[in-house]
Amino acid sequence: MTILWIKTLHIFFMVAWMAGIFYLPRLFVYHAQTDNQAVKDQFKVMERRLWMFVTPFAVLTLIFGLVLIHMYGIDWFKQSHWLHAKLVLVAVIYAYHFYLLKILRAFARDEAPRSVRFYKLLNESPVFLLLGIVALAVTKSF
Repeated sequence: MTILWIKTLHIFFMVAWMAGIFYLPRLFVYHAQTDNQAVKDQFKVMERRLWMFVTPFAVLTLIFGLVLIHMYGIDWFKQSHWLHAKLVLVAVIYAYHFYLLKILRAFARDEAPRSVRFYKLLNESPVFLLLGIVALAVTKSF
């Protein structure tokens, strides 16, 4: 029964984290589109607050994921090749998360080094990573 609660918490915090990961780059799109300094300042506040809100979810997702691996054991981990692939995609999502922080800091300095189109593409890219992660976790295909 305990393992089911750990899985539940892992999935819950992952969903909450992904909601923020999907929304933060959308704020960057809107931020890059405006020339009004008051609006830019409001976006800075929203972006910072969202980052601070979802980052603990990223940490808790990681913690509960590691607890699951520990509970299943090292032999299970060695044999779960699907999990190794999933962890590679998860590492990319974490790198993406911290790349968003880099962009957030640039916007905080009133720098927008990329085009609106770039931020739109950035906004859409984690969807495919998440699909891969979920597909591997559900199908355990190899």
